[in-house]
Amino acid sequence: MEPIHHVYIALLYLASINGLTFFLYGIDKWKARRSRWRVSEGALIGLAVLCGSAGAWLGMKVWHHKTLHAKFKYGLPLIMMAQMAIIGWVCYICFVM
Repeated sequence: MEPIHHVYIALLYLASINGLTFFLYGIDKWKARRSRWRVSEGALIGLAVLCGSAGAWLGMKVWHHKTLHAKFKYGLPLIMMAQMAIIGWVCYICFVM
């Protein structure tokens, strides 16, 4: 497989995991308003750790969900910064060196 194919696979994965995470935040907010069975906080954080942090952050902003919980308010930006640093380092290694 050519290296460019790896980039497309990575971008497809990132788009998928962030879209899933974004919509799960919306579903959890909808369930919270209706006193229904909720998506666990562990699942929401876990998806962010699996590179869905941008979708999680956007879901928090759009759905106004989990914005006051410290682990989401401060944890998600930290996860996102760590992921951006790792992605930047990998891109540097792959494309510059």
